[in-house]
Amino acid sequence: MPKILIVDDEPHIRLLLEQTLEELEEKGVTLLLADNGESAVEIIKKERPNLVLLDIMMPKLNGFDVCNKVKHELNMKDVYIIMLTAKGQEFDKKRGEQAGADVYMTKPFNPDAIVEMVSNVLGIK
Repeated sequence: MPKILIVDDEPHIRLLLEQTLEELEEKGVTLLLADNGESAVEIIKKERPNLVLLDIMMPKLNGFDVCNKVKHELNMKDVYIIMLTAKGQEFDKKRGEQAGADVYMTKPFNPDAIVEMVSNVLGIK
């Protein structure tokens, strides 16, 4: 059963993403939530989600650090990470790539594009 972890310190963004991906729950996807980088790492270690939607600017550990920890320290290369951020500069994108992010998307995002991307990554029709 595929698992998706939504990580954002803004409650309304978490809710928006949860509502956006709700239709995938009917197809067997489990949605997990975290509101800071530290708890995200703990959930990733314990639950091993297939995909993580990761904000960058968060308390305790930022998204770059979470991504780096998951991909490089924990060597969990099979966890697909989509960084969602208001930071759209080339410098930030490069930093996301170096941390190991699979995709870097800027906010505001198109909910349909998120569903499509997540469905493609997880192989859901």
